[in-house]
Amino acid sequence: MVPIIPFSKNIIFCFKTRGVISSMEAANREGQRQEAKASEDGVMKSTWQGKAGRSPLQALYDNYQSEQSTLQVVHHQRRELLSNICNRYTRKRRLLQRDDLRHLVVDDTHGLLYCYVPKVACTNWKRVMMVLTGQGKYQDPLEIPANEAHVPSNLRTLSEYSVPEINYRLRSYLKFIFVREPFERLVSAYRNKFTLSYNTAFHKHYGTKIIRRHRQEPSDEALERGDDVRFEEFVYYLLDPRTQQEGPFNEHWERVHSLCHPCIIQYDVVGKYETLAEDANYILQLVGADTSIKFPASPKTSRTTDDMTARFFQNISPFYQRRLFNLYKMDYLLFNYSIPSYLRIR
Repeated sequence: MVPIIPFSKNIIFCFKTRGVISSMEAANREGQRQEAKASEDGVMKSTWQGKAGRSPLQALYDNYQSEQSTLQVVHHQRRELLSNICNRYTRKRRLLQRDDLRHLVVDDTHGLLYCYVPKVACTNWKRVMMVLTGQGKYQDPLEIPANEAHVPSNLRTLSEYSVPEINYRLRSYLKFIFVREPFERLVSAYRNKFTLSYNTAFHKHYGTKIIRRHRQEPSDEALERGDDVRFEEFVYYLLDPRTQQEGPFNEHWERVHSLCHPCIIQYDVVGKYETLAEDANYILQLVGADTSIKFPASPKTSRTTDDMTARFFQNISPFYQRRLFNLYKMDYLLFNYSIPSYLRIR
């Protein structure tokens, strides 16, 4: 295992070693670290193309030396709230493992780390990242098919780098994340994965299991196809102790704090789905991206809204509403979302 430990404002990625390391071995390793860092410094000085030669991270914090705009104040408040909640609820911070970095997409050209969260415009953000990292291969994010945006080889994640390279990027890159009202995101995931006919892989892998465990007297066809999971059955599945014993949730309904670890990795920008357009534009401005690069507008016709989410929760009893809220409570606290008014748990 190669764990990460938090260190001051940044995060340092360290080896967990066995046995005693000789002084010569330690010196060699330190030399290798310094050499890798020097190499990284040289690479980054030649590749960052932001405004006035600044990295996005420098651009963000340089802006705080002058009078702040309303948007800058909002993002400062989001960072402060996130830090305060982490300090209040996280007494002992665990070490991150390399697998914890699989959701951090890297843009070495502009100095960006983006933690993607499914059902929070991540397809469009991956498209934008492909334009930013594509050396001219792509010009318009919308020219990139949605399925191509999710091909792993099209974007590098932080887990693919060496330890010194990970350290450098965590210290020097602008780190950003986009979040969404937790239950709205959950209903969006349910609708996409369990109510659309083409998601047969999810029906087979998850739907059949959910129906087998949480439906009384299911039909043979339902057990075979798994394509008619009801929302209340999905909720029972999430709260079933067997589900949590089987391993982490699927990324589409995993909690954001478990995907992106915001109490260990200190994000510089916390964007919200509710203010997607202006937050995305803010990041592209920090990057110094070409003005021709626009964040794609989301279609409003198929979007999961608060009213729609409320309708899905009508058939969930207050007992299970409370348990489900407790499951996603940290996401509500960390990202300053209020308890939904439609919940009967007050």
